[in-house]
Amino acid sequence: MHPTEKCLELVKKFEGFSPKIYVCPAGYPTIGYGHVVTPEEREKFKNGITEEEAEELLRQDLLKFAKAIKPLIKVPIHPYMFDALLSFTFNVGVYAFKASTLRRKVNAKEWQEAADQFLRWVYAGGRKLPGLVRRRQEERKLFLLGYTEVKDIR
Repeated sequence: MHPTEKCLELVKKFEGFSPKIYVCPAGYPTIGYGHVVTPEEREKFKNGITEEEAEELLRQDLLKFAKAIKPLIKVPIHPYMFDALLSFTFNVGVYAFKASTLRRKVNAKEWQEAADQFLRWVYAGGRKLPGLVRRRQEERKLFLLGYTEVKDIR
């Protein structure tokens, strides 16, 4: 499964674009649409990037995350459901997704319960963040859109 344009747009919307390297709230050097800059990439990105370059970088990052989470999803799901899970994982990390009740609910085909799990992931540093609330609401909505478009998923 690969990310659709809906996933790309959702992630772009919430990550925002930065042409220069900055330190994200989690303390990582970041550029573009949430790309974590490795020590080997620092030189490459020292002069910044364009939005077009950032979008290509995001596409590559999303494919890496998709490859990482695909084996963790043991049941067939709609592409929009996958998009929602991918956006979520891009934000919280593969380990957090792997350990999550969200993933367990998806694999149990408990669709509504899985959708509701998105709304639990709205805290950072012990504080409820409005941006995370909005992101999780949109991820949940996309997940449920995928669910409603599939009749034989049960």
